Amino acid sequence: MSNLVNLERVSKAYGVRPLLSEVSLGISVGERIGVVGRNGDGKTTLLEVMTGQVPPDSGRVSHSRGLLVGFLHQHDALVDTHSVREAVLAGRADHEWAADPRTREIVEELLAGVSLDRAVLGLSGGERRRCALAALLLGEHDLIVLDEPTNHLDVEAVDWLARHLAARSSALVVVTHDRWFLDAVCESTWEVHDGAVDAYDGGYAAYVLARAERQRQSAATEERRLNLARKELAWLRRGPPARTSKPKFRIDAANALIEDVPPPRDRFELQRFATQRLGKDVIDVEDVDLVRGERVLLRHATWRLGPGDRVGIVGVNGAGKTSVLGLLDGSLAPSAGRVRHGRTIALQHLTQALDDLDPEGRVLPTLESVRRVTRTTTGEITASSMLERFGFSGDRLTTRIGDLSGGERRRFQLLRLLMTEPNVLLLDEPTNDLDIDTLNVLEDFLDGWPGTLVVVSHDRYFLERVTDSVWALLGDGQISMLPGGVEEYLQRRAAELAAAVPAVPAPASAPVTAVAKARPGSAEERAARKTLTRLDKQLERIGEQEAALNAAIVEAGQDYERLAALAAELQVLGAQRDEVESEWLAAAELLD
Repeated sequence: MSNLVNLERVSKAYGVRPLLSEVSLGISVGERIGVVGRNGDGKTTLLEVMTGQVPPDSGRVSHSRGLLVGFLHQHDALVDTHSVREAVLAGRADHEWAADPRTREIVEELLAGVSLDRAVLGLSGGERRRCALAALLLGEHDLIVLDEPTNHLDVEAVDWLARHLAARSSALVVVTHDRWFLDAVCESTWEVHDGAVDAYDGGYAAYVLARAERQRQSAATEERRLNLARKELAWLRRGPPARTSKPKFRIDAANALIEDVPPPRDRFELQRFATQRLGKDVIDVEDVDLVRGERVLLRHATWRLGPGDRVGIVGVNGAGKTSVLGLLDGSLAPSAGRVRHGRTIALQHLTQALDDLDPEGRVLPTLESVRRVTRTTTGEITASSMLERFGFSGDRLTTRIGDLSGGERRRFQLLRLLMTEPNVLLLDEPTNDLDIDTLNVLEDFLDGWPGTLVVVSHDRYFLERVTDSVWALLGDGQISMLPGGVEEYLQRRAAELAAAVPAVPAPASAPVTAVAKARPGSAEERAARKTLTRLDKQLERIGEQEAALNAAIVEAGQDYERLAALAAELQVLGAQRDEVESEWLAAAELLD
């Protein structure tokens, strides 16, 4: 099989730090590769060098003739003055793009709830990310390169993206810390470390097995890293049935490697410790209504969190997961009902914001100002030891917080909370910006942490790894327990969406019931053709008006009041076009 991309003895450094050193590798037609490694070890640099975006310092990068590459960067290149329709669909009208089933599926999955006529300027970070991903997937590429594609996607969207990519014939290289996604999509794994790239067959589960086996055979392997790898492997082999089928080779070796490894955590012992620290009452949500603006998130909801509970919360974006965490920590008051806290709780909440860190502070002194020594179930640990455990060592201990990368600041933010010795911990998307090695360390720490844990995350692997039960916000005003976990949630959501299809008018979709066709030459056929001609002219006029408004948006520049007024006019025009297109499609069905 021919290679699409070849790297021959490629080196790349920034300053005095080499990120790639004499790297040689290739990407074959249709190959699906996951790229893993610690933050700052060169994963994004590898993608940029192999796609020709950044030249290597030495070595050679070659592409097959006519290679078409689609690259999703961590930061999008959308134009603020464009509408979503222009940014994603090149300005095509609904009756044009909706005729293609693949285009329709991508738009409906990734842009659900986003008006195509909204200006890019007003989109949230998550909506911009979805637009950039949709625009890339709509193209035809020989090689798709994705840098953290699951950021800002909910569990459903990640599940759909995995299935969509698996069905495409394009070669794929993806950098992601989502281990479930790696297993679902990738056939091989590259680990970037110390300037080298090590290749492994299989997805994340197979990579963990192979890496643990290499470490077991190497006398120079650090004992702590080996234990973490064995513990992670034990989880993979003893976890849910869907995961245990992933590593299909060397099963005997895997069983021999983990036969003396205990379960990741002793649930009963941790619950006993948690009860001693917390008592019987932790947080009780009693008959609560929660309303944000015009949206009713909870209605007469009752929920009890006990000592040692480990709970994951899932739901679509906008379902109210972050608001529920705010309700639990007391920062958000219920509209009705009450939330009771136990007397002994010491609660900490890891939010998604990073702006609560002093950029002028230094790493070690700032952490020691919280507490120099913290107690764990295995004994006391110093601030410097905690920092080392989470990847801060050497000169990183005295680095300004403002000079840390996004992933490092997320790690430090989490460490600062853990040093306060909380017994109730709320984590809002804790896996964002964390590399897989750090996630392993965090999971290992939480295995021995005796307290009540509530996690909101789109990372299925992390949820299954650190929680014992999954609860969902399904839009019915309740917090519902799902015995089947994330898989049950996806099944319920799929059933809800399937049941809702007939009730939702969708001009781009096939009609639910058969439509009688007009007989050739009949009066009905002539009337339908006249209707189509009239509607085509209306659509053309609406298109001209939209083009004029978009030109005005470009001229408005930074005049945000003018931009808002123009966007409102665009929205009105879009509604008119939707009505005309619905009528156009109804007439066209008579002639099909």
